[in-house]
Amino acid sequence: MIKTKSIIGALLVSILFAAAPAMAQEGHATPEIKKEPWSFAGPFGTYDRNQLQRGFQVFKEVCSSCHSARLMAFRNLSEPGGPEFTEGQVKALAAEYEIPDPDAEGGKRPGIAADRWPSPFTNDQEARDANGGALPPDFSVLAKARGTTQPFPWWILNYFTAYSEGGPDYIHALLNGYVAPPPEGAEVPEGKHYNTYFPGHALGMAPPLSDGAITYEEGESGSVPLTVDQYSRDVASFMMWMAEPHLVSRKEAGFQVIAFLVLFAGLMYLVKRKLWSRVEH
Repeated sequence: MIKTKSIIGALLVSILFAAAPAMAQEGHATPEIKKEPWSFAGPFGTYDRNQLQRGFQVFKEVCSSCHSARLMAFRNLSEPGGPEFTEGQVKALAAEYEIPDPDAEGGKRPGIAADRWPSPFTNDQEARDANGGALPPDFSVLAKARGTTQPFPWWILNYFTAYSEGGPDYIHALLNGYVAPPPEGAEVPEGKHYNTYFPGHALGMAPPLSDGAITYEEGESGSVPLTVDQYSRDVASFMMWMAEPHLVSRKEAGFQVIAFLVLFAGLMYLVKRKLWSRVEH
């Protein structure tokens, strides 16, 4: 009886210690990041091709001026499950960029589909010099490197709901979290910008998006609002695809494995019953 009470007491103490940071966070000025209804969320989610194409346009016209995407090749943009641009579109897009090549005349050549997305800067030091000393992070897997935190015990439910969209949720919230002028009493150093969702609230990156700044390709601009909220949703989805290009195929493989295991378990049960049906108990 004493051991049982000791175990229960230890569990209660551990729960309180685990909940303490969450309680402190609730009192912090940083609000909880909302879970967005992404098309790729959950075990049955898939990428929205049109949204990925719009997100790529936001990345190309805005984000790529500072951020690289070293792990993405031009030809990835035509792969099934992604933006699915045609091969002709990908070749034309790649040819718009000059790729460093020591064997080419002048040290550069037009890009081809097999090339990786070119960095906007020659090296990290040049990137820092152009951005006030800060190094813009690479976009290739940024959606997986960022995420959200939830108070205990709610984060436990994520394991049962297959929640893995913390990165896109954070990116969407960050891009919509700029406040100008800063709230009363907030101290923002010179050259920084107040952001509700950024830790410490002082973010070196200026607001990159504004309403109407990007006009989507024909067929999209008429049906999709040209707002910061929409731009941020689209580019966050595209960043998730860059980080998880085989997300849908992994889900399909998982369902196939589960179906096989269920069928295999059923067959084993029937075999067991057949083998033991004539044995006296």
